[in-house]
Amino acid sequence: MLRARIAGTGMCVPDRVVTNADMTQWMDTTDEWIQQRTGIRERRWVEPGQGPRDLAQGATLAALEDAGLDVSNVDCILLATLSAQHDFPGTSFFLHEAIDAGDIPCIDLRAQCSGFLYALQMADALIVARRYHRVLVVGCEVHSTGLDISTEGRDISVIFGDGAGAVLLEGSEAEDGPGLLEVRVHAEGKHARKLWTESPSSAEPSRLTHEMIDDRRIFPVMDGRFVFKHAVTRMPEVLLETLSAASVKLEDIDLFLFHQANLRINEFVASKLNIPESKIMNNIQRLGNCSAGALPILLAEASRGGRLEPGQLVSLTAFGSGFTWGSAVIRWG
Repeated sequence: MLRARIAGTGMCVPDRVVTNADMTQWMDTTDEWIQQRTGIRERRWVEPGQGPRDLAQGATLAALEDAGLDVSNVDCILLATLSAQHDFPGTSFFLHEAIDAGDIPCIDLRAQCSGFLYALQMADALIVARRYHRVLVVGCEVHSTGLDISTEGRDISVIFGDGAGAVLLEGSEAEDGPGLLEVRVHAEGKHARKLWTESPSSAEPSRLTHEMIDDRRIFPVMDGRFVFKHAVTRMPEVLLETLSAASVKLEDIDLFLFHQANLRINEFVASKLNIPESKIMNNIQRLGNCSAGALPILLAEASRGGRLEPGQLVSLTAFGSGFTWGSAVIRWG
């Protein structure tokens, strides 16, 4: 039985640290207010001239180095992002150029904070179908250049950070060996406007107008309570669904990685499932919400930080705009 195993992980975040104290200089907020609502103390934002491609390139090269391989060993690139380098073509093409990937195929996926899991499922299918042997999966975001840095936009602006994570998946013939055991994803499009950015829009006669800018429609908006309610419902559901499909018990999981959107959401989900704190890893306190980049960044940190040993089981779960949600279970090694 062919399985897709993670051969290498990588991450890249900007050097610029933006603290809650910095936020108080731009909007009516406090460190206490931000930490109570989100758990975040600081986040990383890009410097001028630095974009999604640059972060994706850094994460990719780190993942290849971790795997002991180079770009010539990659057969396909799947890149998840909601913050594209340009309107078109996709960010994956600019990453393709940056790493000199020859003529291998690449594609962008837009499933927001669940994007990495959607891409992981697709990569797994491509490998198990023997279409490709090695698939690079990248999640990257640059939120900071599209935020409303004012009191009016504080509910969202304090949450987001910039960063990228990558994994290199490869086929493995070991039936009981390491690899991706199961991935399940879902969506509920009727709630798309509960967390979205309305403009620019190709559904309008003109994609971008001064009126859209003046009305602040170019900035993301969120119904926070509605999102929270659905996140703490859907994440436990899909986590248990995925474990059941993989014939794995909750208590067998060695490490739980939740999407880093809000520490309160993760604590609520953990409490609901009676997961001990010792089995959970978070980095939102330092990096904020990096959307599609959050889970692969967390996975890279777990791998490098000694939180994962060969043979251990790791669960990854996310919820995001769309609404989208999903979960994966992986045997490490």
